[in-house]
Amino acid sequence: MAFEIAGIFKRSITIERINNARFKTDEKCTVYVDGQPYCETDRNVITIDGLEPDHEYEIRVKDGGSDECTAVKTQTESFLLDVRRFGAAGDGNHNDTAAIQAAIQSCPDNGTVWIPRGTYYTGPLFLKSHMTFWVDEGAVILGDAKRENYPVLPGIIRHLYDNKKEYNLSSWEGNPLDSYASLLTAIGVEGLDIVGRGTIDGNASNCDWWIDPKVKRVAWRPKLIFFNACKNVRMQGLSLQNSPCWCVHPYYSDELDFLDLTIQNPPDSPNTDGFDPESCENVRLLGTTISVGDDCIAIKSGKLYMANAHHKETKNIVIRNCHMKNGHGSVTVGSEIAGGVRGLHVTHCIFSGTDRGVRIKTRRGRGDRSVLTDLLFENITMNRVHMPVTVNMFYYCDPDGHSEYVQSQEPMEKDYRTPRIGSLTVRYVDCMVVDVSLVCAYGLPEAPIEKLTLEHIKAYYLPENERTPRCPIMMDNFPKLSGRSLYLKNVDRLQVNDVTIYGSADKESMLTNVNVKEIKELNYI
Repeated sequence: MAFEIAGIFKRSITIERINNARFKTDEKCTVYVDGQPYCETDRNVITIDGLEPDHEYEIRVKDGGSDECTAVKTQTESFLLDVRRFGAAGDGNHNDTAAIQAAIQSCPDNGTVWIPRGTYYTGPLFLKSHMTFWVDEGAVILGDAKRENYPVLPGIIRHLYDNKKEYNLSSWEGNPLDSYASLLTAIGVEGLDIVGRGTIDGNASNCDWWIDPKVKRVAWRPKLIFFNACKNVRMQGLSLQNSPCWCVHPYYSDELDFLDLTIQNPPDSPNTDGFDPESCENVRLLGTTISVGDDCIAIKSGKLYMANAHHKETKNIVIRNCHMKNGHGSVTVGSEIAGGVRGLHVTHCIFSGTDRGVRIKTRRGRGDRSVLTDLLFENITMNRVHMPVTVNMFYYCDPDGHSEYVQSQEPMEKDYRTPRIGSLTVRYVDCMVVDVSLVCAYGLPEAPIEKLTLEHIKAYYLPENERTPRCPIMMDNFPKLSGRSLYLKNVDRLQVNDVTIYGSADKESMLTNVNVKEIKELNYI
């Protein structure tokens, strides 16, 4: 079949075309619903909406090389609740928080809360299980501009009689700290869908969230969307923008699908990561475009306290047919990564205009449960990405980030604080307009990067007079680089096969303390 069904909802479906293209194809396909043209598009992930619940449709996709169809039946719906009937004005001025929350609380199992066209000025909304939250085309959920109208989620609540038991409600940069509730918040929820062509707007530019962003005022800044201890949650089709902090933050949650989203924040907005799954398992992000002021995607699993007290490894993350446009890193692993990451697969993507493409960052102090392994990046086009691949085990974050313990180049004793990087594979990647370095990887002397594989990579460099020297990794006393190819230190095993470098300043890799080198084809042109 030329396409597969990625998600079936009550009034929409998402399909994914199966081909070798990255995010989109050179020629458009035509999508038909029950024999009638629905759209022409070059995208690989396509959402079809305007459907009826509990109805069978024939979906056909035609392109230059194939003509395939399949029957799809939409999910059933118990009741549709229009928030205007609960008193929501949708005029952008009236505060609609109570009316929309009333509709949510009144929604029966398998029902839908419908947000029709209009602008709904609200504070945080708390979603619940077994419902759909439908933000229709032309509808905007606009965040309240006054922080005093945001409730606080305590980081930790201790059991009244057993002080060892903890109820963790919120998180700030990997620690269980008090934070304001998010515009859309779900805690302990199962079977939740958030769908539609509408917009979730955090309205952060009209509040003070971006002023002194690292200063705690009552509580830490909210995310735009926060899922805590949830299961079987899906998002489809929405536009997300102007988040106070991270945009989408799934936390200790499993079985999650994020399909055909658009995530956008201003390029100078502080810490506005696009998508940050933390201590989550079985997560898919498909067909999504992200352009933000920090990392587009950051895979996390908390800091040392959470790894010890509430350990949960981040596991089985799939990112496919996505476009990362602007940000510090396209796909980052770390740095709040004490619980470890196992099984990340990024494929059929475009990275354009980001500082770094593949960005792995950790440091001493993340702990011996911080094992980052089975990381695979393949079939990716990087365009104007200054530093396509960086691996940094000296990342200078946190108050002690510049300390001797974190930054010393001398081997330290391996103990409960020592992280590991296992296997990282980057293959079938085209890097256009490289500036600083193709690969910069710096392991710990006491815990070298265990296995780094680079295969089937082409890198084309900017002319020398157009390059800007930069530091590819954030560690103390690291030199600025320009036009470098491979710069590696403290790697146990390096495998290189079919890597061609066009126009770099050097014609030889810098490999220091690389124990095993398996280099088959490394060509400088």
